[in-house]
Amino acid sequence: MNVDMLIPKLLSLLLLWVTIVRGFIPPAPGQQKSQGHPKAPVSRPVLVPPSELVLSATEVPSEASKAGSAGTLKAMQKFAEKYCEITDTYFCSDLEIAATVVKGLAKHKDEYGAPLCPCRHYEDKAAEVSIAYWNCPCVPMRERKECHCMLFLTPDNPFVGKEQKLPDDVLAKVQV
Repeated sequence: MNVDMLIPKLLSLLLLWVTIVRGFIPPAPGQQKSQGHPKAPVSRPVLVPPSELVLSATEVPSEASKAGSAGTLKAMQKFAEKYCEITDTYFCSDLEIAATVVKGLAKHKDEYGAPLCPCRHYEDKAAEVSIAYWNCPCVPMRERKECHCMLFLTPDNPFVGKEQKLPDDVLAKVQV
């Protein structure tokens, strides 16, 4: 694949990711570079203020939102399929693992405003969302194609399947 073909695919993926994450605020024009590490980003994406992410005792999620709303679930499914296609990765040979992860991403997207990795333990999920390191696709996946969740697997992974599409029936039968 040549670079001319890769650039439109990467731009398409970036647009899809920004659309899913919603709330990404680009750096202000003329903003100065960070004084930290030379490769540090100018600014981090700001998704939702942590104060808005905390549920009060009266805001108990409904049964429908426990695995993500239908619209969010479909968006996460399409995102995962497109990301597999663009990055030449595949779902796990057990598609129920992929379905479980996608449902977890949708649930976190509904609850916190971003698809936070559902396979990790967090002391403060709202804080992790604002840092954006573990928002899917996480930094290890983007930099090294290492998916802790086993959602996106490289062809050399022993658990890799042959699918880059997640059937609706598999997604429907998995409980989160």
